[in-house]
Amino acid sequence: MTLFFTPDWTAPAKVQAISTTRQGGVSLGAYASLNLAEHVGDDPVAVQCNRALLCEQARVQVEPTWLNQVHGCAVYEHGARVQAGRDADASVAFGPGAVCAVMTADCLPVLLCDEAGTVVAAAHAGWRGLAAGVIEATVQRMGRPAARLQAWLGPAIGPDYFEVGDEVRARFCEIDPDAAAAFRATRKGHWLADLPMLARLRLERLGVTAISGGSDCTYADRERFFSYRRDGVCGRMASLIWLR
Repeated sequence: MTLFFTPDWTAPAKVQAISTTRQGGVSLGAYASLNLAEHVGDDPVAVQCNRALLCEQARVQVEPTWLNQVHGCAVYEHGARVQAGRDADASVAFGPGAVCAVMTADCLPVLLCDEAGTVVAAAHAGWRGLAAGVIEATVQRMGRPAARLQAWLGPAIGPDYFEVGDEVRARFCEIDPDAAAAFRATRKGHWLADLPMLARLRLERLGVTAISGGSDCTYADRERFFSYRRDGVCGRMASLIWLR
């Protein structure tokens, strides 16, 4: 079974990136089989085994930095002298020896790098994080002109399944009127939201134009992906990026 796949983008050769599936691990039941999260109720021994399997097969030589994701916009910077801990929804690395990682099961993972291959980042972009500015905070922390960045949007719940209320639509449209195009009306007071489109709009407003991915739906593809909206109790995939 395929534990992971690589983003289809034109990142520099020194940039390494993968996104996992739910397949190829040892977890059982609702977490079958490559659950990488310790906080969802799975056997901790199975989670550690899954992480070891992933690192071995992907040739990741250092332990990924697993964040305590809180649906906010804090960014963890590898190597920073002052660090507020791992309660963050994005991480940035400016050289080899660190692996940025975010875990998802419907939220959107966003991987970023610069065209010179000197900085990489991973962001966990659910609707709350997107609205709070996690993409903007990550791009700012990378410290490179936005026009020189590339972004890849990983597997997330697709626009045919992600139903939200009026308050979510209003929050995005207050920030950017163009965000209205990412919502389709369903029943009264409810909308289908296009999470990848909302992320693209945020990136484009910043000046990032090299944007790939965004077509894999976690909800629709039960065989390949976990989905919290679909299943409730479930495991988590991970998207990782690092410099070699």
